[in-house]
Amino acid sequence: MSEYYTDAHKYDDIIHLPHYQSSGRPHMSLHDRAAQFAPFAALSGHEEAIEETARVTDAKMILDEYAIGKINETLYQIAQHLQDKWRVSITYFQPDALKEGGVYLTDVGTIKRLDDVETVIIMDSGMKIRMEEVMQVEILEKE
Repeated sequence: MSEYYTDAHKYDDIIHLPHYQSSGRPHMSLHDRAAQFAPFAALSGHEEAIEETARVTDAKMILDEYAIGKINETLYQIAQHLQDKWRVSITYFQPDALKEGGVYLTDVGTIKRLDDVETVIIMDSGMKIRMEEVMQVEILEKE
């Protein structure tokens, strides 16, 4: 047997003494004591950064003059008949707030107003679409 176990009664003189309490510091609660041994995340936010990097965005297409002319012509035609509340489909690019690129969305409904000052299309639903982000406008129904 090793030397460690040879003297089984080595601490008998102190084993039953009360636990030491510091007079200068308050006693630590069990909750605070347990917190010292809580798992530590050395790379906090790393998982979120990986997910953000993996999120796919589309690059914005650059329209040629013909496509821009066609969009402008269709919007002009709609502007002349706003009171008729034509049902339209507008495909537009929505830039991503966090990284380069964005996503293409399509909104179907009626146009409430075309604001030339702010260069936005205001749908009846309240949705505002920036004119420079419009990729396609299609008239679905004329009343």
